Amino acid sequence: MSNLERDPVELVAGSTALADADVEILEPRDVPLGGPRAMTVRRTLPQRRRSLIGGWCFIDHYGPDDVSESGGMRVPPHPHTGLQTVSWLFEGEIDHRDSVGSHALVRPGELNLMTAGRGISHSEVSTGRTSRLHGVQLWVALPSESRDIAPFFEHHTPVAGRIGAATVKTFVGSLAGSGTEATVFSPLVGAELLVPAGASIEVPVDPAFEHGILVDTGSVTVAGAGVPVSHLAYLDTGRASVVIEAASDARLVLLGGEPLGEQIVMWWNFIGRSHDEVIAFRAAWQGEVIAGGDPFGRFGSVDGYGGAPLPAPELPTVRLRPRG
Repeated sequence: MSNLERDPVELVAGSTALADADVEILEPRDVPLGGPRAMTVRRTLPQRRRSLIGGWCFIDHYGPDDVSESGGMRVPPHPHTGLQTVSWLFEGEIDHRDSVGSHALVRPGELNLMTAGRGISHSEVSTGRTSRLHGVQLWVALPSESRDIAPFFEHHTPVAGRIGAATVKTFVGSLAGSGTEATVFSPLVGAELLVPAGASIEVPVDPAFEHGILVDTGSVTVAGAGVPVSHLAYLDTGRASVVIEAASDARLVLLGGEPLGEQIVMWWNFIGRSHDEVIAFRAAWQGEVIAGGDPFGRFGSVDGYGGAPLPAPELPTVRLRPRG
């Protein structure tokens, strides 16, 4: 998914945790995806007080949306650098096309993983069979030694596991007997948890990981803290397990990883390491694709979309610099 904000904020992200709180609750902000019938997403990462959870650097939560009212998802070809996109749906279906020639459907319970590396472009459109759209779009920042690799695409379907009364579908890494062989470049875990009403489960986690738990539905507590729907509970490293209690049927997304240990610069759909690097990414997209379409350039071209690619927003009038 593209970041379609008209004035995207540059973020320099570190991995410093808050040491004075056992559970930090991060509130979402609404971000429209553009157009008069824009689908709105709820974004919990990045934000000024926290921008990374392990390598996870972007969390958009959307739906359930009635596509007849919201217009669904129609994101034209747009670029990415230095990251992986992780697409995970609860309801609906999205058509994915990218500049390495991939054409795949995103369906509930199936992982679409796109590694941008040095540069890729892709489009995302909800299909005509979709009446309700509901899911999460996630980004993972690639570490410095991997961020310039050639782009590629993967599709995986995890087998479900169990933690007590809860069902677990682990789409990145492994947890409770569930997992995939999805390619990652830093230690990570990503999983959907379905917790029935009245259940209390103890989720085993890696003490070297920091974690975020996003509440999609239900009334839940995480490590004793109540977490509202669409909010994200952050847990620092050093835990071997986390207790989750559900007063009603709940669906959660657990994300974790070892702290990245380096700073990243995020602006629009690019992840780089400096002002100059991000400016160069934008110039390449505008010059090679928007101004002419160079299939041999950094971002290539997307076949089969049937529309124009998405121009980059205007740059800020001052030099990009660290914020927050």
